[in-house]
Amino acid sequence: MHSEPLPRRLLAEGLGSLLLAATVVGSGIMAERLAGGNLGIALIANTGATVAVLASLIALLGPVSGAHFNPAVSFIEALRSKLGWSDAAAYSAIQILGCCAGALLAHAMFESPLWQLSLHIRTGPAQWLAEFVATFGLLLIVLGHRRSEDAPWMIAAWIGAAYWFTASTSFANPAITIARALSNTFSGIRPIDAPAFILAQYAGALAAFGVARLLFLPIRPSASRTARPSSARELL
Repeated sequence: MHSEPLPRRLLAEGLGSLLLAATVVGSGIMAERLAGGNLGIALIANTGATVAVLASLIALLGPVSGAHFNPAVSFIEALRSKLGWSDAAAYSAIQILGCCAGALLAHAMFESPLWQLSLHIRTGPAQWLAEFVATFGLLLIVLGHRRSEDAPWMIAAWIGAAYWFTASTSFANPAITIARALSNTFSGIRPIDAPAFILAQYAGALAAFGVARLLFLPIRPSASRTARPSSARELL
C-alpha cells in the first residue's frame, strides 16, 4: 500500500497520464509531418519518444503513486490488495481524464483542432490478439520485476519492442486507448474500435496476473536453502 496521501498520488497519476498521452499523440503528429509519408520512419520517431518519456515518468513519479498511468495496472494492483478498490477507481478516473487532456494538449501544441474523433481503423482478431499480448507482457513485467529501479527501463523497453512486434502497435492501456480515439492523427483509433481493444487489454492483464502467481510465488525459507532473500518482491 502506498504511504503518500491520495490527493498527491492522484496528482502524480493525472500529470503522468497527461504527459504520456501528449507524448504519444504529439510525437505521432510530428513524425507524420516530418516523415514525408514514410510510415516506418514515423513509427520509429513515435516509438523513441514514447519509450523515453515513459521511462522518465516512471522513474520520477513511481515513488509517489507507483506510476501506473494505466487502469489495467491499477485494477491488477487492487486484485493483489496492493491498492484499495476505491483508490483504484480514483486512479482509473484520473488516468483517463489525464490521457484525454494530454491528447488535447498535443492538438493545441500543433495547432490542430482540439476536439477530434479518429478515423484510423484498428480492428479484427489479429489486432485484439496483439493487444492481449502487449498488455500481458507489460503486466508480467510490472508484477515480476525484482528491483524498483528496474521498472522504468524494463517497462519502457517492453513497450518500445511491442510497438514493432504487435500488429496493433501496443496500446496496452485503456486510458491511452480512449485518448487516442479522440485524435484523428497517426496514433489514433476509431472510437468504435476502442472497446474491443480495452477488453483485450484487461484480458491480457488478468492472464498475466494468473501466470505471475505461478512464476513469482515466494519460496518459503523452510522449503529450500536457495529461497529468495526476505527483501525480494512478493506478489501475493
